[in-house]
Amino acid sequence: MKKKVVIIGAGPAGLFYAYELSKSNKFEVIVLDRGRNVDNRKCPLEIRGFCENCTPCNVLHGTGGSGCLSDGILNLRPDIGGDLEELTGDTKKAFKLVEKVDSIFLNHGAPKKILTGEPEMIEDLQRKAEAAGIRFIQIPQRHIGSDYTPVVINSIKKYLETKDVKFILLADVKKIEKNQNNYVTFYSKKNELYKIESEFLIAAPGRAGSPFLMSQIKKLGLETEHKPVDIGVRVEVPKVVMKPVIEVNRDPKFHIYSKTYDDFVRTFCTNHEGYVMKEQYDEYVGVNGHSMRDIKSQNSNFAFLSKVTLTSPVEDTTSYGISIAKIATLLGGGKPLIQRFGDLRRGRRSTPERIRRSNIKPTLLSTTPGDIAMALPYRLVTNLIESLERLDNVLPGVGSDSTLLYAPEIKSYGLKVIVDSSMESNLPNLFVAGDGVGLSRDIVNSAATGILAAEGILKKES
Repeated sequence: MKKKVVIIGAGPAGLFYAYELSKSNKFEVIVLDRGRNVDNRKCPLEIRGFCENCTPCNVLHGTGGSGCLSDGILNLRPDIGGDLEELTGDTKKAFKLVEKVDSIFLNHGAPKKILTGEPEMIEDLQRKAEAAGIRFIQIPQRHIGSDYTPVVINSIKKYLETKDVKFILLADVKKIEKNQNNYVTFYSKKNELYKIESEFLIAAPGRAGSPFLMSQIKKLGLETEHKPVDIGVRVEVPKVVMKPVIEVNRDPKFHIYSKTYDDFVRTFCTNHEGYVMKEQYDEYVGVNGHSMRDIKSQNSNFAFLSKVTLTSPVEDTTSYGISIAKIATLLGGGKPLIQRFGDLRRGRRSTPERIRRSNIKPTLLSTTPGDIAMALPYRLVTNLIESLERLDNVLPGVGSDSTLLYAPEIKSYGLKVIVDSSMESNLPNLFVAGDGVGLSRDIVNSAATGILAAEGILKKES
């Protein structure tokens, strides 16, 4: 008789976990997700930032996870978006995992072209960054595009279904219990409560599902540690400002330490010729960015984030980040805040008239002009202002008065579940993977942790 495996979350970690496990005929694999199927998540208006009615279930949950509607950038290094070398303790294995994830994406329609600049261009950009006291990280990347990523994800899902992997969507997991040697997962669907008993359980809830897992951690007795939270803004500039660096790296990574506080600030998720979009959570809103291969804007955007680590007596970085998001949502009347960089620098709020006078036309219309300094703490605002002014030395124009800032952009990785090299927790047969459990921060690393977890089960059952 096949042993039953339940996967909570159909994002990259859950999908690649199922992908690896489907190679064996020893298991009955069931994937639960709160969201919808790929085809039912598509919304062109939503991607372009005009939709007023996007829901958390559609944007953040569903097959492919939040990454399904993202820019679809694959960072082909094990130390970007996570640290696979630390997780595996083996440099060669870490790189092989990245190659394996990449090959699966290629088999399901990801473009073959790897984006990387000429050596002379890379060296010139690195020299400019060093002169400004900034670290530039060169990364080989593959760009799928937010209009084609759903196609690739759909291909992976259909392949898994041919391997008898069962997907139960619009299934909102409510509770996890341990019953002797098995796990019982309770979920609701169409106002009915169901339960599945399984020998193995993998929790891959993604960042949006992290609060649920946190609610179960104490009851289950999982060993954890707090992770830092990244808090900041989404920066939008004319595409010509970003073009020189995009020719070197599609999603450039700049690492900066602020002058006043010596805090770590980084760029993340650059969307050249892309769109800023609203993320609607249950109790607050946030912002993100997307770019497509076929539909382009006149702007580029990127996340600009300050790292926050808390110590005793308050270590809960997730709750801290959410509290800031709620304040921003309150000030924005349920919409993200938008402010010109020049207004933030001068300590004044942006008004609708000032936004209209800006040299940049916002790609996200569902916003409230205001003062980001009313939502973000002084220390974080200082970090962002100082670091963006320094980045202007490398990318002239990003520090312009007309540069648009959207808030809040918060990347919370919640609690990190302590695991062994097979992604198994301190509870036997309970494995975890992906962003929501603090083990990754991008598509490739998330998928790789899913593969590691599957290899852990296969090893136990060999």
